[in-house]
Amino acid sequence: MKRILAVDGGGIRGVFALQILLRMERMLQEEYGRKDLVLADHFDFFAGASTGAIIAACLCWGRGVQEILRMYVKHGKKMFEPVPWYRPLKRYGVSKYNARPLSEMLKRLFSEDGEGQVPALLGTERLRKLLMVVVRNHSTGSPWPLTNNPKAKFADRSHPQCNLNIPLYQLVRASTAAPVYFDPEPIRMGDQEYIFVDGSITPYNNPALIAALTVILPCYNLNWETGPDKIRLISIGTMRFPSGLPERARSLWVGYNASHIPAALIQAAATEQDYLCRCLGECVFGEPLDREIGTMIDMPMPGQRLFSYVRYNQSYSKDERDQLLARYPGLARLDAIHTIPVLRRMGRAYAEANVKREHLLD
Repeated sequence: MKRILAVDGGGIRGVFALQILLRMERMLQEEYGRKDLVLADHFDFFAGASTGAIIAACLCWGRGVQEILRMYVKHGKKMFEPVPWYRPLKRYGVSKYNARPLSEMLKRLFSEDGEGQVPALLGTERLRKLLMVVVRNHSTGSPWPLTNNPKAKFADRSHPQCNLNIPLYQLVRASTAAPVYFDPEPIRMGDQEYIFVDGSITPYNNPALIAALTVILPCYNLNWETGPDKIRLISIGTMRFPSGLPERARSLWVGYNASHIPAALIQAAATEQDYLCRCLGECVFGEPLDREIGTMIDMPMPGQRLFSYVRYNQSYSKDERDQLLARYPGLARLDAIHTIPVLRRMGRAYAEANVKREHLLD
């Protein structure tokens, strides 16, 4: 069986996903009797958007989950370093956070020399398996789910705009460049400079479906054999909070729209990707999508199932959200670094209750 691991975007809530991944890694270490086992020993393809891109790239590099989790806990505050009030206005406008500390950290993480002096490219042999990083090309207005697939159309090393020649740290940084939060990431490809932003503002903030299609559709030249017993797709979310209007709202005034509609659209797109995965695949595990269709586990479906599918995520009702946010203000925000201990506890509890051996191995 071929195995795909996809991780959603969600800012610092990536800590929640990491606790699930830690449970998975320890379960596999116990199963195989190897304390040094990492998820790159088990999965064949990693995909991520935004914070999920950082996690996916680190896992594909061969890093253990505990090491990545320590990085988030130790450097979370540094990742969200406020821009000084006196910084001159840049050509991209004013962002809330300084992207330099995150960029420098990623440059060291994804370098051939381990010091950040020789940046690794997307085509580096240091990546142990297939990797997808989702970004949005702001220059062309199109989503770019980029991979290190050597058989892809734009993987010709002699081509001046070969995707494999993009510095990996820049690509991952671009995928985390959430508008308003961080400046875009300019990347030069051949004689052209493109401006890239966060993969979460594409349809693929949940990159599970596009990852599965990449290994199945003939245009990508990977051509994995399909079937629930041939491909296992595991998708990990970063918690889902309802974005409904408060009861007191009487009109959708422009200020409310500007601050709430982007998040609502990102959430809706991620849920749609989850829904489509359950339609095209055989759902092994997942929370109810809504009260009408439920989990879709064992639901009779027309046609052949292309893969088996596991979805780990925690959703909250409006009342649950209100209670949670009253207790932990800001928990739903991308930059709520003060909630890291809470996210760890919540992720650990979710993982212990829901991650099962048969999800990983059958």
